[in-house]
Amino acid sequence: MRIVMAGASGLIGKSMSATFRNAGHDVVSLVRRKPGTAAEVRWNPAAGELDPQALAGADAVVNLSGAGIGDRPWTRRRVEELFRSRVDSTRTLTRAMQQMDSPPHVLLSQSGSNYYGNAGNTVLREDAPRGSGTLAAICGEWEDAAATAPPGVRVVVTRTGVVLSRKGGALGRLMPLIRLGVGGPLGNGRQYWPWITLPDVSAAFLFLLESGISGPVNLCAPEDADVNTLVSALARAVHRPAALRVPAPVLRLVMRALADELLLSSQRMEPAVLRAAGFQWQHPTLAQAAQWVAGQDKVAGKEGAGLG
Repeated sequence: MRIVMAGASGLIGKSMSATFRNAGHDVVSLVRRKPGTAAEVRWNPAAGELDPQALAGADAVVNLSGAGIGDRPWTRRRVEELFRSRVDSTRTLTRAMQQMDSPPHVLLSQSGSNYYGNAGNTVLREDAPRGSGTLAAICGEWEDAAATAPPGVRVVVTRTGVVLSRKGGALGRLMPLIRLGVGGPLGNGRQYWPWITLPDVSAAFLFLLESGISGPVNLCAPEDADVNTLVSALARAVHRPAALRVPAPVLRLVMRALADELLLSSQRMEPAVLRAAGFQWQHPTLAQAAQWVAGQDKVAGKEGAGLG
């Protein structure tokens, strides 16, 4: 397949591009700067600018665009940027597709587990309703934008959980503390974080490209875990304690609204669609995932290539 990808320069995008190429597919990256190779095409999603010819001959579009959720404090301007960077990029892609006689057959567009808001211990399958809060609203608008793809395009929105990586990503700040023995659970630790390893994210996108699945897909491992369990497993994998809990009031003092929505909210998400379709996780259990994150798994490979 010929795949056009937005957001290919991020942690997930780099891994996914390598996974697609290793599977024999061609990948064209949309970039905001001057293209450096023939495999890059310039666009300006903030201005809604993308030449439909950039998508000519493409079989699929993968949309990972979006400013980092936890990178900066949530000022009013930053929250607007979080909305716009996702919605504008997605609408730019769908508008370009609408102008084509033969648009790509598939649009895979990223969303997030925060679509469900703070759902406590409720098991969340893909048919669960949207929750409340800023992140739920962002995910809702993001998915609505993807739904404006032209008729006949198979649209998949992936509600991705916390991506476990050996470096960077969601554990970029927590994992170094755990390795030093000074990390620990956040809040009471009973909130559920849906998790998935980086190689399994890339493999799932490849699976979804080649399947007939459409609509929302919960992108997480089949084994759920609360934060206490997740942090303990990571600490065990690097042979360190994880006793230094960070109380919720401290998190709220430092991070304000980010704390409740990003760290203290709970989504007990179940990957019902992927499981029913027969997807095989490389790291289906938290123990396997923690060993991989710690670099102690027995499978050789490179993270960037989407291998464990």
